[in-house]
Amino acid sequence: MSPDSSFYYFIDYKMQRKEKIGIVGAGIQGICTALFLQKKGFHVTLFDRDEPGNAASYGNAGHFSPYASLQLNRIDVLTDVPAMLLSSRGPLSLKWNYITKMLPWFTKFIFNCSKKKMMHTAKYMHQILDLSLDAYDDLFQEIDLDGLVVSNGIIYVWENKGLKSREIEINIRKELGIEQQILTPKEIHDLEPNIKPFYHGGVFYKSAKHAKNPKKILIKLFENFIIKGGKFLKLNIKDLNFDEKNPVLRSESQRFIFDKLVIACGAFSKKLTDKLHEKIPLETERGYHVHFKNHENLISRPVVWSDRGFGMTPMDQGLRVVGTVEFGGLKNPLSKSRIKNLILNAKDMLNGIPNDQIHEDEWLGFRPTLPDFLPVIGPSKNYENVYYTFGHHHLGWTLGAISGKIISKLIANENTNLQLDPYSSLRFN
Repeated sequence: MSPDSSFYYFIDYKMQRKEKIGIVGAGIQGICTALFLQKKGFHVTLFDRDEPGNAASYGNAGHFSPYASLQLNRIDVLTDVPAMLLSSRGPLSLKWNYITKMLPWFTKFIFNCSKKKMMHTAKYMHQILDLSLDAYDDLFQEIDLDGLVVSNGIIYVWENKGLKSREIEINIRKELGIEQQILTPKEIHDLEPNIKPFYHGGVFYKSAKHAKNPKKILIKLFENFIIKGGKFLKLNIKDLNFDEKNPVLRSESQRFIFDKLVIACGAFSKKLTDKLHEKIPLETERGYHVHFKNHENLISRPVVWSDRGFGMTPMDQGLRVVGTVEFGGLKNPLSKSRIKNLILNAKDMLNGIPNDQIHEDEWLGFRPTLPDFLPVIGPSKNYENVYYTFGHHHLGWTLGAISGKIISKLIANENTNLQLDPYSSLRFN
C-alpha cells in the first residue's frame, strides 16, 4: 500500500499491541469513550466537525442525575400531549413544518407508552444510571476539577395539578430503590428561599450533582485524552464504508481506516447509521437555554419546575435557565417563542430576577432521542467492527462516562456484568 497524503492508515502493528479505534463525535460520549479505551491500551482518534464541547455537551443543564430512570414514554404524559402543544407556556412544542417527518417517530413513541414499556425503560435506565457517578469518578480522578462539580443535590417542585404524575414517578423510583426525599412546602422554602411559593410539594435527590461549567469539564477531559497520546481531527465525516472488515471514514478530501469504529455524534448519528443499513428511529428534541448574568447565587443547586418542564442551574456563566422540548429536526432555526417561554417561566419561579432584567446567550441544542427512551449502546447489527453510543436524550451528560466504559469493555471483549440487549440497535430491526 503506497503512502498517500490523502490516506491515513495505522500500520505499525509490531510496535503497538492494541488496535486503532476511530470515534466520530467529540462530545461527552465520544471523549469519555476515548478515555476508557485509552485505559485499556487502545490508540484512539477523535473526529468532529467542530471543536470539542460546542454542541449539546456545552449547553445542557449540567445535571448528573442518577435518579432519572423514569422517562417520557408514559400514559400520563401521552394524554397531556395535546394540551402541552396548545399551551404557549407548556414544556412541549412542535415545528409545524416538521409534522410529516415526525409521524413515524410519534407512532413508535405511542406504542411505547404502556405500563409494561414504561417499566422496561425505567429498569434499564436505572441499570446504567446507578453506575453513572462511579464511572465519572474513574475519569475525574485524573484531572483537576477545581470545584467544577457541586454535590448539593437537585430539587424538583410541582403544583397540585400535576400530583398524579408526580406520584407515579415517586412510586416507581421507590420500587427501583432510588434515594429520594419528599419535601413539604416549608422544607422547599428552607432549602431554596428565593423560589416563589407557587409549589405544593417537591422531591430532593441528595445524591445528584451539577456542573458549574459543563464545557470546562469536557475540555479538561479532552486535554487529558490528548496528553495521553490521543489524536483529534477537526473534520466533517461525510461517508463511511469498509475495506474488507476495516471501517473507512471519508471527509471531503481525506480517507481514514481503523480496526474498529465508534459512532458517538449524538443527533447527527443517524446520517452514518443509515449508511450501515440500520433502521434506527433517531429523532431530535431541541432544547434551549439562556443565562441571567450575576444571578447564580439566587439558588444553591439546580431546581426543576416539573409542571413546566424547565429548570435553573447556578453556573459560572450565570443562572442558566434550560429546558423545554421542541420537535423540529436539525435544520429549523431557533424559536424565539421558546426563548421567551424560558424567560417568563424563570421570572415566574424565582424572586430576585427583575422584570426588566436582560438575558444573555440564547442557545439551541439537539438531544438525540429514541421512541422507547433508551439509548443505543453496543455493536452494529450488520458490522462487527462498528459500535454505537448515542440516543441518550436528556441524559447524555449523566451517562457519558458509563456509556464509554461499556463500549470500551465490549471492544476489549470483556464482560460488563450488565444486561445489554435492551440498548441494542437490534430492537428496531
